[in-house]
Amino acid sequence: MQPQPLIAVSDVEASSAWYQKLLGCRSGHGGKEYERIVRDGRIVLQLHDWDAHEHPHLGDPNSKPFGNGVLLWFQVDDIDAAFDRAEEMKAEVLHPPFVNDRANHREFWVRDPDGYVVVLASVAG
Repeated sequence: MQPQPLIAVSDVEASSAWYQKLLGCRSGHGGKEYERIVRDGRIVLQLHDWDAHEHPHLGDPNSKPFGNGVLLWFQVDDIDAAFDRAEEMKAEVLHPPFVNDRANHREFWVRDPDGYVVVLASVAG
């Protein structure tokens, strides 16, 4: 199984650029209505315009915060480089890098342009 989370966003192209830079990934589809963020040929995140294709179950774009109770969590190879990119992007940092003793890794938390909470974590150990 390979998870392929999809989030609804207000500007697919801007969100795509934001996630590509933060995660060190690339576009796997491109477009104003739908995007796939990919790494090593695998989808790590899908982005979908709130209003495109009349999908009734994406949620309500007027009901915020988006993703309440859901975190977009990514394991990255180089947590320091990822945090440097987040700072360069002026991402809203919710929690700077710290050691999560329970998970035995380092992580940091940011908010994406639509308000979703994004966590980047190092490999355990």
